[in-house]
Amino acid sequence: MFREVVRIWSAGPTVDDKMTDRTIDLDGHRGMAAQKATVQRRMLADVEANEESLRVQRRELEDHLLVAPAANWQEAAAKARYLLTLFAGWPTAQDHRRRRLIAAVLDDFTRLSGDRA
Repeated sequence: MFREVVRIWSAGPTVDDKMTDRTIDLDGHRGMAAQKATVQRRMLADVEANEESLRVQRRELEDHLLVAPAANWQEAAAKARYLLTLFAGWPTAQDHRRRRLIAAVLDDFTRLSGDRA
């Protein structure tokens, strides 16, 4: 038997072993649990990449805001608006009164700056 295995192994590829240019959808050959896990891994990788991009953009914005003092009240209000928006996402800002206060201050900035957007 050992000689038979060696003979088959040493014979190399046969005429039936042809290469193909077609791609094979490996996801279709796996079970639903494995497919779901793959989709989740891909989505998580996308979210992590997006979060990193957002961190970089946020850092660039903050560097820009720090470069020079505000030239007028509108620029100062824009900086304060940014900080209040960040603070609004923190757990300590989720209190109903604080949320109303943040909204009121942002409305004041808009009203006083003449921006009706």
